Amino acid sequence: MKTSVNGGRPATAARPNGTVGGTGPSATTGAGPATGASRPVNELVHEATELASRLVRQEVQLAKAELTEKGKRAGLGGGLFSGAGLLAIIGLQAFVAAAIAGLALVMPLWAAALVAGGALMLIAAVLALVGRGQLRKAGSPVPEQAIATTRTDIDVIKERAHR
Repeated sequence: MKTSVNGGRPATAARPNGTVGGTGPSATTGAGPATGASRPVNELVHEATELASRLVRQEVQLAKAELTEKGKRAGLGGGLFSGAGLLAIIGLQAFVAAAIAGLALVMPLWAAALVAGGALMLIAAVLALVGRGQLRKAGSPVPEQAIATTRTDIDVIKERAHR
């Protein structure tokens, strides 16, 4: 069994010349830096496991960041949509009575009620459309960017495994 460059410990840093391992010659062989071909299989497997673990952690961080951004947009859109509903209710309670009373001076009471109610619903509809637009900007709650990069990583790993 050959000893790795850093005394049998798993290597984690790649050197500029493309080899992976420690920085000095092996204590047992006195040789220079080991190449990937002379490293033990268990060390290579351990390194691949570490790299895969790091990759998964980075993909999870990307997914969290993406979901946070989408959550903020959805929250804003939901807030605007809720505000539209609240304004519709408050408007129906506070201004309807005053508007109907004012319009009743120039038209029948029932017509005044229809005009005031229609105006309030038009304002609520505009606010609802703005809120819906914000919800659409938020998009799907699925972290699409993280999924795409994960699929790319898996394809690269599969391609290298088949070599």
